[in-house]
Amino acid sequence: MESPEFSAGMRNQGPNGGPPKRKRSIMESSPASTGDNDRDERDDGSPETKGGRRLPGVKRACNECRQQKLRCDVVQEPFSSCSRCNRLHLECKIESNFKRVGKRSKHAEMEKEIERLRRAVQSAKSQGFVVDEDDDNNTPGNATHSQLHSPVINSHYSHTRNPSLMGSDEAVSSLLHLKRGGSYAMPRIVRELEGFRITEDDEGVLFNDYFHYYHPFLPFLNPHQTPDQYYQQYPLLYWAIVAVASRRYGHDRSFLTKLSSPLTRLLWTTIGEVPQSYFAVKALCLLCTWPLPTSTSSSDPTHILGGVLMKTATGLGLHRPNHMNDFSRVPIELNKEGLHDRIKTWAVANIVAQAVGTGYGQPATTLYDWTLATRQGDTSPASLGPELEARLQIERFCDKVSKEMYSNASDPRGVAGDEHRAMLMRVYRRDYNELAASVLSKGVSPVVNLHLKAAGLHLRLAGFFDSNNSPNYLDDLMGLWRATTSFLDFILDGDPSCHDHYSYQYRDQYMLKYASNFIQQMLVAAGFSLLKLLRSFFAKIIDFDRGRELFHRTIQAIRTTSVIQNDLYWRLAELMVQIWNGAGRENPNAYRPDGTDPVVDDSLQLKVRCRHSMSLVFDSIWHWREEYQARGRGTLDALKQPTNPDSANESSASSTHLDSTLAPPSHGIPNLGLAAAASNGSITPGGGSTTMGGNQQLMGMNGFDTLDVWDPQHWMLDGLLDFNYTFVPPIEGA
Repeated sequence: MESPEFSAGMRNQGPNGGPPKRKRSIMESSPASTGDNDRDERDDGSPETKGGRRLPGVKRACNECRQQKLRCDVVQEPFSSCSRCNRLHLECKIESNFKRVGKRSKHAEMEKEIERLRRAVQSAKSQGFVVDEDDDNNTPGNATHSQLHSPVINSHYSHTRNPSLMGSDEAVSSLLHLKRGGSYAMPRIVRELEGFRITEDDEGVLFNDYFHYYHPFLPFLNPHQTPDQYYQQYPLLYWAIVAVASRRYGHDRSFLTKLSSPLTRLLWTTIGEVPQSYFAVKALCLLCTWPLPTSTSSSDPTHILGGVLMKTATGLGLHRPNHMNDFSRVPIELNKEGLHDRIKTWAVANIVAQAVGTGYGQPATTLYDWTLATRQGDTSPASLGPELEARLQIERFCDKVSKEMYSNASDPRGVAGDEHRAMLMRVYRRDYNELAASVLSKGVSPVVNLHLKAAGLHLRLAGFFDSNNSPNYLDDLMGLWRATTSFLDFILDGDPSCHDHYSYQYRDQYMLKYASNFIQQMLVAAGFSLLKLLRSFFAKIIDFDRGRELFHRTIQAIRTTSVIQNDLYWRLAELMVQIWNGAGRENPNAYRPDGTDPVVDDSLQLKVRCRHSMSLVFDSIWHWREEYQARGRGTLDALKQPTNPDSANESSASSTHLDSTLAPPSHGIPNLGLAAAASNGSITPGGGSTTMGGNQQLMGMNGFDTLDVWDPQHWMLDGLLDFNYTFVPPIEGA
């Protein structure tokens, strides 16, 4: 007879005398395990199972009762909902693959969602929003809960064009109320570009601003098309319009800052994929006319984009609009409107490419062919309208001046000789007078008249290339003075005799605030022209006081055209003031009229002569570099508080202490550690903040012991302050 201890020991052993089997705990089984299901079935009154197999005719509970582990009286055949689901108005159904959801995991997900929503509300509060609390429930949580479950809120703020863009962030924003200007309606997000979102209200205002303020400078887009149509035609064209209009967008000054990097990547991605639509040409025309602002000339790819613009246009056959099939893989049939739109786009592409070439002092990549030379009447598809037709005439004149004056094959710099240039000047003076009479007779807008004045300045800037011994030297300088003052007077004061229809272009500094990049470049050239003439022997011949006042106004005008504080034109204006003040302190009475005849010298001769009519600008920058910056007499560290011309006190711009970012060649320039180009002000791919890290680069430019292509503006502005768009504040009062 076995003892109780022996019997217990045998029961605890496994088969063949091995270790005892471990009993499986009910707590270790998962909610979806067989044991759990068996317990559910037993709770429901179902019979036991044998060998893991369900007996025939086993009763099964519905999903809702199984989730709550409750007894269920559902009838499967014929199906009849259980009493609990009927009482609670629940959907009663039986699914073979149903698994219970643990309350702990569900609660954890809800806690995470609540925490994320709290952070979103806190972020919205920091931007000027406050929670509009419910009157009955004073706690923000109750207000949030009631509004989130309100069918009115959910239906009113649903996204009408793209429902996928309406996420939880917008749901939180719908609970917020802007107290700054009265009631605030939840914005509807209509477009998104790499996380940058534009609301329906912003879109409407921006497109309205573009066609009201910017369209007159380049009237080739259809103002009757909706933003949706522009987006469907080409996304880059849509975002280009938004970028141009956001330059002076008063509702959100950081709009252009936020859009800059996504638009830059979209631009170069589009170019890399080889555009197959002529709407890409339209987008490039806008981005070349109003480029994204930058603080350095090396990060400005506008001249490159001008070449891409023309090559894309010719690659798509815009220069042969009647033979589009020669450039297409599929047959193209154009109606009258389609043909006219392509001809207009081709004309605008040449206008923009010529303006880019003239403004940057480079050969233009234009093609004035049969399509633009033939006019068949106002009703033909080839007609451009009086505005674009006049602009095309003006740009063709500028092209003729540049090619004849600065493309001499017998000169290493391409500059025409003194005698040849004097002959060309006489011919082009007559051509310009005929052009002015033709353009003004069409009753064009002041914007076209402004470009006509700029063309006259472009012609007369050739006077700086004359030798001081040439017989017509003073006459050419006097013609330059008149062209400069005429251009500046027009852009600053306007023409009171213009038609009332264009009177808005003379109010609120319209010409300056919405000026194209070309107008800004010509304004800078006019400022340097005044500076050079007033600080030379020629000042004794002209009205010095009028010139001095006009120079002061020009400096302010250049700063007004600046879109972002401390951008390229803002810095050029500061540089111009430093040269003016420096020359005035050296000999303040040397250039004032004193009744004596001026002694003609070579002080107006240019050292930089390869940049066409813009050689004056680059030569002046080199002069500042050698005479002021390198000797510690001038810096650009007064950008936050601009220097005033003729300031008596020693401003920070004229002080002897040097900014670390503008040290002379004997000092090393430290790496500024700025952000990559994904967030800086450049529009170039991959960014390229080309900061100079030591003496060698500057010394190489000084002694020409490097083979790198140099540019005076590159030296003056590269690597010095390639500002980050995220942190640069907009100009106050712009």
